[in-house]
Amino acid sequence: MEKVEKPKRQHILESAAILFRDKGYSATSMRDLARAVGLQASSLYNHIESKEKLLQEICLANALKFLSMMEKVEAMDIPVAAKVEQLLRLHIRTAIQDVTSVTSFNDEWRHLGEPYLSDFKDMRRDYEQRFIHILRQGIEAGEIRAQEPQVVLYTLFSSLRWLYDWFQPGRRLSAPDVEEEILNLLFYGLRCSSELDSESV
Repeated sequence: MEKVEKPKRQHILESAAILFRDKGYSATSMRDLARAVGLQASSLYNHIESKEKLLQEICLANALKFLSMMEKVEAMDIPVAAKVEQLLRLHIRTAIQDVTSVTSFNDEWRHLGEPYLSDFKDMRRDYEQRFIHILRQGIEAGEIRAQEPQVVLYTLFSSLRWLYDWFQPGRRLSAPDVEEEILNLLFYGLRCSSELDSESV
């Protein structure tokens, strides 16, 4: 099958995200980025305005993506535990499929300037509070074990951070395999035993 070349801007965004992860945002230069995408530094400015603009685009696009999915999940007519599962699948698939997402989930977003830093933090806080609300609903409905929702949320997020660095296509486990393995470890540990028993009947 012929390999489809990515649009130049997407290639630049992904290369920037990898450099930010490996070298840190502050230590990454435009010359580093130009070298990574095979352009002269002067030519790179034909595609992007600045390193700062790249960081803004990466972080805000990822925040909007998660909020959009949250709205879809909230509107689904499914059990609350199934909503948690859908959100976990979103995090796993994003970590595996979207190279740029590592910038938003590690610490590089802290280098955003205002008003973008406040905008990003507001969107992230909104997403987290809505996720916590779903967890509380699941606990109240008896679908999820009674635990502190905020502890659950940040434990789940922390448990997925390694994926951004570890997963590469061609590994022994495929992306769907990894997704199911992680769900078995994380999500099903959240479920109440009564809920699991009812599914096995």
